[in-house]
Amino acid sequence: MRKKITIILFLLLTTIFMQGCNSSSKTSKSNATSNNPQNLPLEKIKLPKGFQISIFANGVNEARSMVRGDKGTIFVGNRGGGNVYAVVDNDNDYKADKVYTIASGLNMPCGVAFRKGSLYVAEVSRILRYDNIEANLDNPPKPVVVYDKYPTDRHHGWKFIAFGPDDKLYVPVGAPCNICERLENPQYASITRMNPDGSGLEVFASGVRNSVGFDWHPDTKELWFTDNGRDMLGDDLPSDELNHAPKKGMHFGYPYCHQGDTKDPKFGDKRPCSDFTPPAQKLGAHVAALGMRFYTGKMFPNGYNKKAFIAMHGSWNRSKKVGYKLALVQTKEGKVTEFETFAEGWLDHKKQLAWGRPVDVLQMPDGSLLVSDDMANVIYRITYK
Repeated sequence: MRKKITIILFLLLTTIFMQGCNSSSKTSKSNATSNNPQNLPLEKIKLPKGFQISIFANGVNEARSMVRGDKGTIFVGNRGGGNVYAVVDNDNDYKADKVYTIASGLNMPCGVAFRKGSLYVAEVSRILRYDNIEANLDNPPKPVVVYDKYPTDRHHGWKFIAFGPDDKLYVPVGAPCNICERLENPQYASITRMNPDGSGLEVFASGVRNSVGFDWHPDTKELWFTDNGRDMLGDDLPSDELNHAPKKGMHFGYPYCHQGDTKDPKFGDKRPCSDFTPPAQKLGAHVAALGMRFYTGKMFPNGYNKKAFIAMHGSWNRSKKVGYKLALVQTKEGKVTEFETFAEGWLDHKKQLAWGRPVDVLQMPDGSLLVSDDMANVIYRITYK
C-alpha cells in the first residue's frame, strides 16, 4: 500500500513539474517575442561578431530622422504620414514604453533637431519649433514658426536637419526634380544654415542634389554629408556620394557633374567636373544613402571610434536592388580610408524582396546605436557584448 501511494505521489509531482516547465517555457518564448509583434526576421541581419540587434520601438509609422531630447525622449520625423512622434523609455530597459504622436497633419515633417528644451521640425517650406516639449508630450504646445520661406516643391522637399558646432541650424533644400538647373533660386540643391531664431539664412554648400543625412567630425568639427545621385542613367551610374565640406561656399557638382567624374548628358557641357569638389567616397549607384553619424560611444570596440555609420535606404528603380544595409566609413585628414558593410540582411538578394529599409542612425548615451526603418515601422537597437 505504501509503495502504491509513493508511486502515485511521484507521478503527481512529475505532472506538476512538467506543467510548470511548460508554462515557464511559454512565458519565456512570449517575452522573447513581445517586442517583435510583426515577427520581423532579425536573425537574418548579419552583423560583425559580438554585435546584436533588437527592437527598441514598434508602431512608429514610416520612422525617418531621429533626435534625442535632453530627458531621453527620442523624437522621430515622418515623411508620408505628416506626423512627428515622441518615443519614451520610462524604465530605461532600452525598450520603448510609449509612442506619442505630438504633431499631425504636417507637410512631410521628416527632419527633427533639438536645442535647449525645444524641438525643431522641418516641413517642406518651413521650420517649426515646439518649446518645452518633453514636459508636454501629452499636450504639445502650439508650434512657433521659425522660418517659412523655403521652396514649396515636394519633389525632394523632405529635409534632414541638425544643429552644427556653430549653433546654427543646417537645412538642406533638394533639387525639385530628377535633373534640372534652377539658377533663379540659389537655395535649390544646397545645404543652408540659419541662426536658431531663423535669422541670418545663408547657403553653406551648393551643387547638392538631395542630402538626407549629415554630421560633423568629432575632432575637426567639419561637415560630412550624404547625397543621392540622379536617376535614369542606368543601373550603375551615378554613385551616391559621401562629401566633405570643411568650409562655406563649396560646390559639389549637381546638375553638371556627378560622382566627381561623370558629366551630365543634358547639363555637363556647361561646366566641367574640374570646377567642383569630388566626393570623398563613392557609395554605390542608387543605394539611397541617408542618415549618418560619427560614433563616439564606449560600448563598441575601440576600432569603431570616430567611424561614421551610414544608413542605405535601398534602391527603388534599379533592375537588381542594392542598398538596404548599414555601411561604415573611416576618415582621416579629410579622406576616406575605409569603406565597408556593417549590417545587412533586410534584402533577400535571391528573391529581390526587402522587409526593411534603414533610414537614420542615432547614438545613445550608453553607446548603443538606434536605427530607424520606415518600411517595417520600427526602431532597432544595435549593441555589442
